[in-house]
Amino acid sequence: LAQTRAAVDSLRNLLEPPPGAPAIERRSVPAVRAAGIAAVVSHGDMLPWWQGALGELRATVRAQGLRPAGPPGGVFASELFQHERGEATVFIPVEGPADDRVRTIGRVAPVTIPAAELAVITHQGSLSDADLSYATLGSYATRHEISVDGPLREYYLRGADDTADEAEWRTEIGWPIFRADAPQGGGG
Repeated sequence: LAQTRAAVDSLRNLLEPPPGAPAIERRSVPAVRAAGIAAVVSHGDMLPWWQGALGELRATVRAQGLRPAGPPGGVFASELFQHERGEATVFIPVEGPADDRVRTIGRVAPVTIPAAELAVITHQGSLSDADLSYATLGSYATRHEISVDGPLREYYLRGADDTADEAEWRTEIGWPIFRADAPQGGGG
């Protein structure tokens, strides 16, 4: 009974977001040079791969004496969610041109994360229930007829390296969109 109630509550929240639901904004993000790890990953292996890749990136950025130029992030092909397997890239933006600064060591290599137009929602809490934020964001993009093909993004503003309290974690989730009002020369 408790599981059925929880499922009904989750469905209700998807269909009618509760008062105080996170706001969705539209944002142009510029291309960034970063240290990154990319792989084709199955959906079931995503969490352990992500944790390992992010830990390896942080250690490599520190070991190479690089300075992060923003929060770590991830870029995930839609096939990963639609077909249970797809390209995933975890990255840490670095100051200066990554190609000149990031040395390829192990899985870590210099990458350029392309510019994009995104609808963005901030997910508060553990990533175990981020599917609700993804669903809210996808519904918004579809309802406004602005969704376009492209990878989904995440930016890890506050996570396990910052606090053990999962309720304090904050992740921005970005959905690729078409923006007629995008600044000229801006993202994608």
